[in-house]
Amino acid sequence: MQKYISSPIWHPCTQHKDHEMLPPILIKSGKGVYLYDSEDRAYIDCISSWWVNLFGHSHPYINSKLQEQAQKLEHVILAGFSHTGIVQYSQRLLQVLNHQFDKCFYADNGSSAIEVALKMSFHKHLILGEKREKFLTLSNSYHGETLGALSVGDVGLYKDTYSPLLFQTLTTPTPYSEDLIPQALEALRGILQKEGANISAFILEPLLQCAGGMKIYSPLYIQEACRLCKDYGIDIIFDEIAVGFGRVGSLFAFEQCGVIPDFLCLSKGITAGYLPLSVVVTHNKIFEVFYDDYESQKAFLHSHSYTGNALAIACANATLDIFENENILEGNKLKREFILSHLQSLREFEIVENIRSLGMIFAFDLCNLPYKRAGFEFYKHALKEGLLLRPLGNTIYFMPPYIINEEEISLVFEGIKRVLTRL
Repeated sequence: MQKYISSPIWHPCTQHKDHEMLPPILIKSGKGVYLYDSEDRAYIDCISSWWVNLFGHSHPYINSKLQEQAQKLEHVILAGFSHTGIVQYSQRLLQVLNHQFDKCFYADNGSSAIEVALKMSFHKHLILGEKREKFLTLSNSYHGETLGALSVGDVGLYKDTYSPLLFQTLTTPTPYSEDLIPQALEALRGILQKEGANISAFILEPLLQCAGGMKIYSPLYIQEACRLCKDYGIDIIFDEIAVGFGRVGSLFAFEQCGVIPDFLCLSKGITAGYLPLSVVVTHNKIFEVFYDDYESQKAFLHSHSYTGNALAIACANATLDIFENENILEGNKLKREFILSHLQSLREFEIVENIRSLGMIFAFDLCNLPYKRAGFEFYKHALKEGLLLRPLGNTIYFMPPYIINEEEISLVFEGIKRVLTRL
């Protein structure tokens, strides 16, 4: 086979040699849960296009709000200026967060939000006279692929190559069952006793580590671990980039954890998959540390050219409209039960193990297969069934747009069963 070098595009998270056997699929349109390629073949978007799409492709209401905004204002610098959409959205977001936060700092993607939170925490401590140069993270965690976000992650596939470029972090074990919580907390206590005064923040993906293989862990651990960290003056950063906006059942994961973090990072579903946007939500007590005369040089000097983009904000406001007007979370509870009945039926396959779910996220692992890359084999077969099910290693997960109906869910699992039968 010839090398796949003809395309001018260097695709993300891709070994392009794979495209010798499986060229990129050219998508020309999308509607609802379906994507349509250049030859009019339809694919159900079972992973919400990297977890961003909440209400299906080409949603008529979001389309209308985006078009409406484009006629008025596409973008304006957010330093020294603002716009009505972002004022409205910030107020609404704080309201749906039950007024437990006070300030919204905007960026344009998830990794950037993580960078903001890390810098803000470190800078806050520095202003207060504390030089806390370390961050605490959980084993198997993932927070993005910019250098700061990589530093606080723990998935070697993404991190190891760049380790000489990364700053120092401390890693504490994640307990994946409740009987492991005491052991995990004891390990955390040991780290805190030795390094607590040097740690700026504890960062975690609450309830579910997505890129780490869709691994679920207990809110009981999160609550106690955060309490221990706060005893040492350590900030809490919740990375809800993947799990926010209803993915885990509640609108936000922190609602299930009994913890109000110092920084809450949101992105992905924030615009229902339309345009890049992220936000770090925090508190007045943190904001006020930076508040002083210009000459004090305490201002938080972090910016992105497209911060608070008016078009993206219009989509974010439309997303909140849909949540408010269509009772999405209650509808998802019914869909979850229907999906679970199908998911449990996969137990008949000996090559399926560790079936698990949380909210509208469903996963299983492939085992006992002769392939070096069983997940990739599954992916190729699934495409032939009209299913976009891009794996995480040998983990297959189903994270659909919330508008998926029972007929479409049944089609997905019928296709999954045919794939499992062929593997």
